[in-house]
Amino acid sequence: MVMDIWKQIKHKQIAPIYLVYGTEAFLINETKQLLLNQILEEDEKDFNLSVYDLEETPIEVALEDAETLPFLGEKKLIFLHNPVFLTAEKTKEKVEHNIARLERYMNEPAPYSVIVFSAPYEKLDERKKITKELKRTAVTVEAKKLNEYELKNWVKDRAKMNGIEIDPNAIDLMLSMAGTNMFMLTSEVDKLALYAQGQQKIDVSLVEKLVSRSLEQNIFALVEKVVQRKMDEALRIYYDLLKQNEEPIKILALLAGQFRLIYQVKELSRRGYGQQQMAGYLKVHPFRVKLAAGQAPKFTDEELASLMGILAEADYQMKTGGMNKSLLVEMFLFQLNVKK
Repeated sequence: MVMDIWKQIKHKQIAPIYLVYGTEAFLINETKQLLLNQILEEDEKDFNLSVYDLEETPIEVALEDAETLPFLGEKKLIFLHNPVFLTAEKTKEKVEHNIARLERYMNEPAPYSVIVFSAPYEKLDERKKITKELKRTAVTVEAKKLNEYELKNWVKDRAKMNGIEIDPNAIDLMLSMAGTNMFMLTSEVDKLALYAQGQQKIDVSLVEKLVSRSLEQNIFALVEKVVQRKMDEALRIYYDLLKQNEEPIKILALLAGQFRLIYQVKELSRRGYGQQQMAGYLKVHPFRVKLAAGQAPKFTDEELASLMGILAEADYQMKTGGMNKSLLVEMFLFQLNVKK
């Protein structure tokens, strides 16, 4: 797991080759930053750090750099971005790579260089010989979306790194308010830890007081308030979003996305899919699926189909300038309330 590899890097257990792949940009960036901080001193970065885009530069150019002795330091760090030759993607590559040259390097890497392949792809082509060899030779970091359990553990570890404990209920509330974007969660945990200096732990009250609710989570809360027939609270959330200069057309799009997700979760549940399977199939975070699954029983299929039709009509009206945009969302919320 990525956390274990981070611990090794922090203890200066550095490998000659790393392969970091996946779609979770935060984990890719954190791994690269950690390697940079642990391998090179500040005054070495200008001389001993190289970055290559493999969609623009042949791999052999980067390997020649890796085999050249470092200047004023013990180690060189070389980031290789976009190694599309590890995937099954059919692209008209601007450059040709000498893969045999890479295979020879992997068998005998330079002892004074660290190469990091940064591959922001969901999957690598495991049928390719070079992919198999690289995964066998390199320390591989899979930067995938964390499930709910992993995400909660990560929040707990992040707080601990800041020298503070966080209450499990506070973690639950934070995820429901801030969502699952790890860049945003990092910012919120670090802010809470700074504010909680001198206290024993981060608790629910502190999260309620300080955590910013993401736009997506505000939309979820808005739907939840209408479902609970708390129309005044739903409208308060909507008016607050308008005060924060959120565009009505964006709010409407997110509302449509939430109802589409509720409908999809309802349908997949009927087909016997588990929440983790749904998340993979729909390509959304498992936590979003869990929240939608909680709302799904409160709507019939007919209600959801009708509401999506109303949303589509409101979207058309917005884009053709037929009515006041903020009023269109308000009217939809009242229609939603009537349907319940």
